[in-house]
Amino acid sequence: MRIALGIQYDGAAFHGWQAQPHGKTVQNVLEQALRQFAGGPVQTVVAGRTDTGVHGLGQVVHFDTPLARSEFSWVRGANAFLPPTVAVQWAQAVDDNFNARFDAFERTYYYVLYNHPVRSALLDGRVGWVYVPLDIALMREAAGHLLGHHDFSSFRSSECQAKSPEKHVYEISIEPRGHFIHFRFRANAFLHHMVRNFMGSLLAVGRGRYPPAWLAEVRDCRDRRVAAPTFMPDGLYLAQVGYPAHFAIPQPNLAAFPWSDVWAPH
Repeated sequence: MRIALGIQYDGAAFHGWQAQPHGKTVQNVLEQALRQFAGGPVQTVVAGRTDTGVHGLGQVVHFDTPLARSEFSWVRGANAFLPPTVAVQWAQAVDDNFNARFDAFERTYYYVLYNHPVRSALLDGRVGWVYVPLDIALMREAAGHLLGHHDFSSFRSSECQAKSPEKHVYEISIEPRGHFIHFRFRANAFLHHMVRNFMGSLLAVGRGRYPPAWLAEVRDCRDRRVAAPTFMPDGLYLAQVGYPAHFAIPQPNLAAFPWSDVWAPH
């Protein structure tokens, strides 16, 4: 049967998602835990690879297995062999034609920014940090130039393996809460480093280095060299992956997210 899992993880503890020979990735430890529980090799397919330092709130994977175990057993069994920095949130049997990567039609990322003159030791690895004041109104205006269907080559890593630089960005929300600024990015898909490159350019506008219209110029240049540098990964979270309703994929457990109230329905 085919099983889908919802995964949460602390990206600061790993060298990204994708399996590597050194074994220090989320995929490595997840497949090792599943192998120990299942008593044999398990290969996972993931909704979206995340980089070193990027966290997962609603990551989704699937794998095939000959074992008949309850969904609850997969959760408890895998978690028994996982480190504290990774946790399976749910398990569900799915149709054999379900694919965690190719059936996803949208993805949502959060970015949590700590905007304070002094960095926080307790938030290290959990949030991004900018010590100068930022203009929220300017960043919101600039974000409007990134909405819609565009060629996002200006925000694409040189290592990106996507077949096309064209993506459709549905939403960019920016919500200040005290010394924190919360960003939400929702699109059909994202290029490698796309959100972090968005962040770098939005923060350049928020600092007053460029006017909001500069983002439209950067977008239309389709040249990575004209955009701001890639921002730090620490505050970036893969929050949710969207699938067609007939697959009945569970929603992520965002209650475990320290700032879950920011995006809670009103």
